[in-house]
This record gives sequence, C-alpha cells and structure tokens, in this order.
Amino acid sequence: MPTLLIASNNAHKLQELREIVSLAGVADVRLLTPRDLDIDIDPEESAPTYAGNALIKTRAFCAALAAKTKMASLEEMPSLTITHVLSDDSGLEVDALGGRPGLFSARYHKAAPNGDGCAALLGEMAAVPAARRGARFRAVMALSTPDGVEQLFEGVCEGAVGVEKRGVQGFGFDPVFMVDAGSSMAELAPDAKHAISHRGIAMRAVLKALAR
Repeated sequence: MPTLLIASNNAHKLQELREIVSLAGVADVRLLTPRDLDIDIDPEESAPTYAGNALIKTRAFCAALAAKTKMASLEEMPSLTITHVLSDDSGLEVDALGGRPGLFSARYHKAAPNGDGCAALLGEMAAVPAARRGARFRAVMALSTPDGVEQLFEGVCEGAVGVEKRGVQGFGFDPVFMVDAGSSMAELAPDAKHAISHRGIAMRAVLKALAR
C-alpha cells in the first residue's frame, strides 16, 4: 500500500487531499500528516518557482523522516514505513496584476489587514472591468521517495476574480474566485470543487502515477 507523508502543516490542504483521494475511489493509498509522526518542521519556501518550493518541502520532510526513522525502532514507530513524501505549492495568478499574488499568495493573506487577503484583493481589483478579471489557480505537487526519486505534477484551474466574497466552503481565495458555472469556488460542494480544482487535477495525476 502506498503510504504518503503529506509535507504540510496546513489543515485545509490536508483536508482537501483526503477528500480528493476519497472521491477518486482510491482505497489503497494511506495519507499521514506530520502530526501523526510527531514531526514539527516548517521549511522556508524560498525558491522562485512553485516546483522549487514544493521540492524544498518534500526534501525537508524526507530528511526529518529519515532522522525520525533512525531514532525509532520499527516496533515503536510502525507508521514510519512511508513510501513517499508529497508536497504542494500553489497560488492565485491574476492577469490584471501581472500574475500576482501567485507564488506569494499565502504571504499576501498574512500581510493583508486582519489577514483577509480576499478583501485586500477585491480592493486592488475594484476598478478593473469584468473583461480583465481573468485569473487561475495553479498547483505544483512534488512526490518524492525516501531514497530521493522525485516527480512533479501540475494542476491549473481557470476562472476570474469576482466583485465580492461568496460562499463559505474552502479557504484562501476561494470566496473571490469565480468558476465557469458562475459560482465562486467557495460555493461548490467538495465533489464539484475537486473535479475542476488545481489541487484536484494535480492530485489525481499523483494517484495515477502511484498506480503504475
């Protein structure tokens, strides 16, 4: 059974990945979190690309996993039989903003007043007409084995920035990201969202690779 350590401390991402695997009907893939293995690291995402940041995370968690495995006997930590480490780096690319916030999407939220990146983005886009509000979510996932074999997978979801926050599902920029059906990403049920989302597309490619 493929057993994946998810190289993320983001509870929302962890939930989405579990939902995607469940909706894909894949019963033989096990997802573990850093908390499951008592791993507490937060590597700096300093690369200039999504792929680079994703690889920083998988490499850091692979190293932490190796250190943990060396210190523990198999009887003490049976869950350390990890076959892969999986990470995700993603962002919202807004055409009218030259692709921002993109790679810096998480930092955009943190820097916004009250941590409300959606409100900050709507403020920046207030004078932008509908025809120029195109945007996309992009995710790059890195899948690494403990012995250093690395693969990259990408998912893109096209849409547009809305004019108000709508919906309570999801997280991040989901309430202001409008999809083709005229709903925001935050208004979609998990099955509808993950069928078209950047993370859903990338994760299904990961699952396909694991099944080979």
